[in-house]
Amino acid sequence: MIQSRLAERVAIVTGAAQGIGAEYAKTLAANGATVLCADITSVAETVAAIKELKGHAEGVHVDVSSRQSAEEMAKSCVSLFGRIDILVNNAGIFTSLALKPFFEISSDEWDKVMAVNVKGSFECARAVLPAMKKQSYGKIINIASGTVFKGVPMLLHYVSSKGAVVAMTRAMARELGPHGIRVNTLAPGLTSSENLLSNPAWAGDVSKNNIASRAIAREMHPGDLCGTLVYLASTESDFVTGQALVVDGGSVMH
Repeated sequence: MIQSRLAERVAIVTGAAQGIGAEYAKTLAANGATVLCADITSVAETVAAIKELKGHAEGVHVDVSSRQSAEEMAKSCVSLFGRIDILVNNAGIFTSLALKPFFEISSDEWDKVMAVNVKGSFECARAVLPAMKKQSYGKIINIASGTVFKGVPMLLHYVSSKGAVVAMTRAMARELGPHGIRVNTLAPGLTSSENLLSNPAWAGDVSKNNIASRAIAREMHPGDLCGTLVYLASTESDFVTGQALVVDGGSVMH
């Protein structure tokens, strides 16, 4: 059943092909938004799922680390739907990473994580800016991680990239506030997505210890993030900007 909290809003979700990104896209559509699902791999399954539920969605290929590709994504959204109200900067590298001491991380792997997780969010935010400035309104929701506030070891490139996203959100919020554009960070805890479950590095004690650190000591699922996502995308958070909201069952409290 389609709700109306985001009626007449147009959203772009990057990394929407599967996992948490697909859940974000479906949730926004279920709340009335028209969604452009973007990813470097096929988003056909996500788009089909939204349309099956009588929602409105289209798909587009994007390499978020490329300025040209990000700009083409934004232009496609305006061409298809006439506006851009919401950007969810979800595309990122995480579940494919192996846990390792920072001195074992190769320079190439470091650069790849930074290119997608940091530069990708920057490029996509810059690409949607003309449309949002034209309408004097917009919501940019950057996706960080609870690891930033914990200083989690063995993932220095990932944690550093998400720390940069939090800092970027704050600076961007200052610059874009005068244009009616709100910029916030959603910082998930360890989430049992399909990609995470397929990586043996996150099985066993690593996952159990993470769950034990939570005030609400259970597994976290993609759906646990969606209420906060809709809040940040809706008019209910119009006086909220530059903030980092951690959703992890109370493992991080800040």
